[in-house]
Amino acid sequence: MVNGLMENGGYAMDLGKKRLFLLDLDGTVYLEETLLPGAAAFFRWAAESGAHVRYLTNNSSRGVEAGLEKMHRLGVPARREEFLTAVEAAIYYLRTRRKAGEAYYVVGTESFCSQLRQAGIDVRCTPDADVAAVLVGFDTELCYQKVEDACRLLFRGADFLATNPDLACPTLYGFMPDCGAICRLIVSAVGREPVYIGKPDPTMIRLALEQTGCAAEEALMVGDRLYTDIACGRNAGVDTVLVLTGEATAADAAASATPPTLICRDMAELLARIQEAQS
Repeated sequence: MVNGLMENGGYAMDLGKKRLFLLDLDGTVYLEETLLPGAAAFFRWAAESGAHVRYLTNNSSRGVEAGLEKMHRLGVPARREEFLTAVEAAIYYLRTRRKAGEAYYVVGTESFCSQLRQAGIDVRCTPDADVAAVLVGFDTELCYQKVEDACRLLFRGADFLATNPDLACPTLYGFMPDCGAICRLIVSAVGREPVYIGKPDPTMIRLALEQTGCAAEEALMVGDRLYTDIACGRNAGVDTVLVLTGEATAADAAASATPPTLICRDMAELLARIQEAQS
C-alpha cells in the first residue's frame, strides 16, 4: 500500500476516498447474536467520520424492523433508512418488472409474506390456478408441502422467481441452507432455474448511490460471498472487499470469476487499512 492505494489485479483502489460503505450482514457484520471482530469499531469510526453506511442483505426471512432491532440489540446505532434488503428488492422488482395485479405463491416466512401483502402484492398460500409465479425466499419455516405446491405450479407453467442465490447462511456452528439451496431442491425436480432478484443484481447498490448522492468510485461493497456480495459490487461498478469471516475463503477468491478488489481477514483489518489510507 502506498498513500492509501491498494494494488490488485493491475489497478489501484484509494480507500481514502471511500465515503459510502455497503455492508452485507450475515457473515460480515455478525454471526447470529455475535458481532464479528472490528464491526463495533468500524461503526464508531463511520459515525465520527460522517461516512455513509448501507446494509445490503439477501436475507428475506425477517423484515427491516426485525433487522433494526437486532442491530440495536448488538449495540449498533443503525437507522431504518440504512437498510436495503432482499424483501425491498423483491417488492421493487414485482412492481416494476411484472404485471400489476398478478398473484404469487410464496415459499417464504410469514414475515416475508406479510411485508409483500403490506406492499399490495397478491400472496397466495395455496397452488391456485391463477398464480402467475412462484417466489422463493430464505424460508426458515419451510415444510415439504410448500415445496410440493411450488413444483405443482411450476409444472403448470408458472414463472419461477427467487430473492437470492445464496446457498448457505453462516451460523456460529457452521452453515444452514439458504434460499439458493432451497431453490436447488426445487430445480432438481422441475428442471427449471429461477430468476434471482437480490444480490448479485446491482439494484440495491444503485438505490444506495441514489439515496446518498455518492458516485460509484466513492462506494465500497463489503461481504463474505463471492457470487452475491462481490459479484453485486462488480455488476454495479464499485470496488469490493471480501472478508474471510463467512462463506468464502482466500482460495475461493483466487479461483473466482468475480474476484474482489481486496481481501481482508475481517472488518478490523479493513478499518485499519482505511484509517491508514486516510492518515
